[in-house]
Amino acid sequence: MGILVNVRGGDDDTLWAVVATVGRKSRIAEVFRSRTQALDDRAWRDQQVKAYADWLVRAKQPIPNYSVTPIRRADLPRKWQPLPALGFLRGQMI
Repeated sequence: MGILVNVRGGDDDTLWAVVATVGRKSRIAEVFRSRTQALDDRAWRDQQVKAYADWLVRAKQPIPNYSVTPIRRADLPRKWQPLPALGFLRGQMI
């Protein structure tokens, strides 16, 4: 019988981040273990922005753009918290 050894190495530290961008400012909106989950979250966030696009324009709020990128756990800001889909619901914009 052989011995099975995990050779994945440093992959355990890699996460997938959904990043919100407005102009030149970017902020990590959410973090996932799999790329598929991150892509699903980005699609949901895009849908929310489209649903409220007219309101955002009338309220003169910037419209966030979402993307997915790999990130290391060590690169997350120390006090990071998830961001609502529209970005400004906590009284702050990205």
